[in-house]
Amino acid sequence: MNAGISAALIAGLLAGCASGGGKENAEPNTNTNTAAGEETTQESITLTWFDGNTKGEPFTDTVAQEITKRTGIQVSIQQPTGNPTEKLSLMLASGDYPDVVLMSRGDASLDKYITSGAFIPLDDLIEQFGPDLKAMYGDTLQKTRYKDGKNYYFANWYGLDSDPVFGMNIRQNLLEELAPDKADGSTPFTTDEFEALLKSFKAKYPTIDGKESIPMAMNGENMGAILGTFKGMWGLKTYYDNNGTLQYDVKDPKYREMMMYINRLYREGLIEKEFAISKTQTWIQKLATGAVFATPAAYWDPGNGNAALKKDGGVKNQLFAYKVVAPGVDPAQTTFGPRSSLGWDAIGITKNNKHPEETMKLFNFLASDEGQHLLLWGLEGQQYTMVDGKRQPEPAFLQSFKDNWDDTVKKSGVRKWLWFIKNGLDPNGQPYDLAVKYQRSEGDELAIKSLGDSVWDTAEFDNLNPDGGTPEALTAQKVKDIMDQSITRTIIAASEEAANATFDKMLADMKKAGDEEVEKIINQKYKERMELWASK
Repeated sequence: MNAGISAALIAGLLAGCASGGGKENAEPNTNTNTAAGEETTQESITLTWFDGNTKGEPFTDTVAQEITKRTGIQVSIQQPTGNPTEKLSLMLASGDYPDVVLMSRGDASLDKYITSGAFIPLDDLIEQFGPDLKAMYGDTLQKTRYKDGKNYYFANWYGLDSDPVFGMNIRQNLLEELAPDKADGSTPFTTDEFEALLKSFKAKYPTIDGKESIPMAMNGENMGAILGTFKGMWGLKTYYDNNGTLQYDVKDPKYREMMMYINRLYREGLIEKEFAISKTQTWIQKLATGAVFATPAAYWDPGNGNAALKKDGGVKNQLFAYKVVAPGVDPAQTTFGPRSSLGWDAIGITKNNKHPEETMKLFNFLASDEGQHLLLWGLEGQQYTMVDGKRQPEPAFLQSFKDNWDDTVKKSGVRKWLWFIKNGLDPNGQPYDLAVKYQRSEGDELAIKSLGDSVWDTAEFDNLNPDGGTPEALTAQKVKDIMDQSITRTIIAASEEAANATFDKMLADMKKAGDEEVEKIINQKYKERMELWASK
């Protein structure tokens, strides 16, 4: 996702080894990973593991110890200092990379690690040692293959997340005053209704607690979230599908319509004038004052602001995410929830790894139902108990995530090592992600109710831009810069005529910069992807 990801969803990552059938053991490790349960003795192995998402914690917590106990594998974390992409490039250039590497699926380094041979093909290892991997990942393995048809990595946070992302976040107690029939989130607003609502708020509350009220605040430091929210209203996706040809989204006639709407709200004084220079911290501070009525963002983004509002005025004093629908758009075809079923990260085994078979057994265990529950729920008898065949979390442990998330993760090890994570429900119908999805907050529940049907899978459009280092990649960056600058200018234009002229100039400048050459590559990559996905 390009629009702001909650800290709750990016915590640390890591783990240990062996197949889902491994017995508990210490050093040296005796396990039953071989056929027919034949016992073999395996000396303890330490795998070096690069993971840019970790926080530098050692692999020594209770969950880590349990992984090593069950698998006999130790993990030595290599945390990057500074930019993970720079570290990945340095490791690749020197050939000095660890046994396992985790990087963003969108990182340009991924293709380089595959084409250079730094990542080894995994297909034979999966067939021999990955029965749980195959069962859990299903057709995701088909879709993450490289263009040569081979698997070089496993996706992390795979499977389509059913939670929405963006929404128009509105103060619920004020909404109950101004539009009581819409406050429960069961019926969406039209764009006209929402505009009228902003005007009603401004008229009724010119000031709040002595401060000038703000009908709509926007975090200029996160334009992705702003545009993601408005694109959701118009049902816009990553690209404009123009009769089977993918083009930049701004070329969709509905995109211009969207921009004229935002410009009108701005000219009518319904959007704060200085939004373009607003920073995240300033935006949160404004939300916390109670002077803001609405803000376009991911539904979790107002978190700290909402905490202050809740403390001051109770649950309904918070900003909740609601659906707003543009003219001519089916409410069920809105796109507030862009989610990739192929996840965020790629986890690969490097050619420097001297124990690829044992590493694959480790991967298989971590990806299994048993491994996922260990990573995300903890240990039976400590963090949860089994009641009628289902896991029952200890109430105090569940509450501890609300009281102090970071401290709970650090001390328990639960949700600390996030590898091979599968979105969705386990075979018992319980969420794998205990801390986030077992007991939902009021904000989560309303977002799901209001916007849950707007989730869509971005996977087919992920990472189609030209390869880094190519002339077309430079062109793509120029085009992006033109778009980024022009969008803000269009929003703040003094008239609709000026907004249209600014938008027209953007399209002309994009064409002059060579946007059509970039689109050719996007379409070629898309065609190759669809053919690969269809092949066996």
